[in-house]
Amino acid sequence: MTDARITALTERNRRHLDELCTHLRDELGDALRSIMVYGSLARGGFDSDRSDIDLAIVLTDDRRELLQRVGTALELARHAARIEAILLRADELQSAADVFPLLYDDIRGCHIVLHGDNPFASLRLLDEHRRLRIEQELREARIRLRRVLAETCHTPLMLAGAVERKLKQLRGPLHALLVLRGRSSADDLPAVLAACAEHLGLDLAALARVREAPTAAYDNLVCLLDAAIARVDIHRTGGCS
Repeated sequence: MTDARITALTERNRRHLDELCTHLRDELGDALRSIMVYGSLARGGFDSDRSDIDLAIVLTDDRRELLQRVGTALELARHAARIEAILLRADELQSAADVFPLLYDDIRGCHIVLHGDNPFASLRLLDEHRRLRIEQELREARIRLRRVLAETCHTPLMLAGAVERKLKQLRGPLHALLVLRGRSSADDLPAVLAACAEHLGLDLAALARVREAPTAAYDNLVCLLDAAIARVDIHRTGGCS
């Protein structure tokens, strides 16, 4: 593992990642097509204190006995080094592209191949599938945000934490919306929020100081979601702006 993003990990995390990859190769053999890092580590925004190491493990065979061989190693890696793995089967990738377009875009756009090849490179992804997934994630976040406020409104620190977690979850769909609308932006959260503020004509300053002003940050996030959902609807009907 010579990629600079991997070598920048703590010694403990590198060791657990290397041990997991070795175990997967040994136990899965030809059934293992690829191991890819994606998410914050691949994008360059990894925080060793808070971030997970996201792995996409692509198999050519998912028989029960094969999966059982690697279960303990996957569990150990998750608990010891916050290595979160998804196990995909190569022959299902294209047929599932309509329901996972944003995940596939994320993996294809920024990744580190630790084993094998990149099976996402040749996938065909459609803008309408992207639009539907963006809308689903934004609307789900808007619905859940109501409960967040109801349950945390009397505890500012809890509200701030909830807003911060929601922002982290929304980075992906908001960046995907910008791309869908033909807007250029880096994909880290501050850049995405700045681009959204410009594109949607919003003042999102409170989102940069969530801990100091959680209520104002919540209000900013509501405005952001409502405006973003409206843009998704415009894209569906063929409008522009």
